[in-house]
Amino acid sequence: MKRSLSGIQPSGVLHIGNYFGAIKQFVELQDEYEGFYFLANYHALTSSPKGEDLKNNTINVILDYLALGLDPEKSTLFLQSDVPEHTELSWILSNVTPMGLLERAHSYKDKTAKGIKPNVGLFTYPVLMASDILIYSPDIVPVGKDQKQHVEITRDIAIKFNETYGKEVFKLPKEKIVENVATVPGTDGDKMSKSYGNVINMFGSKKQLKKQIMNIVTDSTPLEEPKNPDNNITKLYSLFATEEEVNALKEKFLAGNFGYGHAKTELFDKFMDYFAPFQKKREELLQNMDYVNEILKKGALKAREIATKKVDEVRDAVGIMKKSY
Repeated sequence: MKRSLSGIQPSGVLHIGNYFGAIKQFVELQDEYEGFYFLANYHALTSSPKGEDLKNNTINVILDYLALGLDPEKSTLFLQSDVPEHTELSWILSNVTPMGLLERAHSYKDKTAKGIKPNVGLFTYPVLMASDILIYSPDIVPVGKDQKQHVEITRDIAIKFNETYGKEVFKLPKEKIVENVATVPGTDGDKMSKSYGNVINMFGSKKQLKKQIMNIVTDSTPLEEPKNPDNNITKLYSLFATEEEVNALKEKFLAGNFGYGHAKTELFDKFMDYFAPFQKKREELLQNMDYVNEILKKGALKAREIATKKVDEVRDAVGIMKKSY
């Protein structure tokens, strides 16, 4: 069976952009691919979170993974930090990675342009991501459109390594992007991101979720006038609704006497209906953390078995002697 691999940073509460841009793909691929899905908690350190916050976020994300449909009988779920070979391989790969390749990374340039203070971890993020991917030799990497370049950088690093050491050590992965949800818009119309504060969460309180949806930015067109049917509310509504329901919403906007507040209420109701089963499952998982921790333990053991073999192959290629114990 072909292999799929991807990961999400536990850098905060997951939002619907994480779900539609990534996790939904993970779930849908489970019957076709052997899945390896991890929590990228080393990557989360680039934003220098408080230790307790990172621990809590990590627990919350694995609960989200399981509640949203990732099946431990079909997919291997684990923490990045439970497989130390990720960071060892990252150091080795950094020695064949050109500086210019990292300087061109969109995520680094975008974050610094928005005033986020850069650090070395943020700059070298793509090298650790390359390690995360290459260590498991996946066929595909399901990601959002914003991560496409990082998979391309991963291929560049793999090619450079293979050429440098004259061996086909690394398999070249391909990104898999579902185009119609490649970039989920945030409440301000920009790409949804925790960094930008424009998210709609999945498992918050009803009051919190309604507030986030009601904060969607709209124009000042009066209630009685027709409105642009392709606005941000419609784009978000289309994630949950059928084509017929989306067309009906657009017709209401065009007819006039239909305000943005009415549309946001319809979006909220559709949102709650969609995520209700997931919310119920998550509450059940929260009451059985021994089961959750056992899943992570088994996942780490399986992942590390594969990662260790690949790192041994890399060590041999670069001339690092075998362990003497």
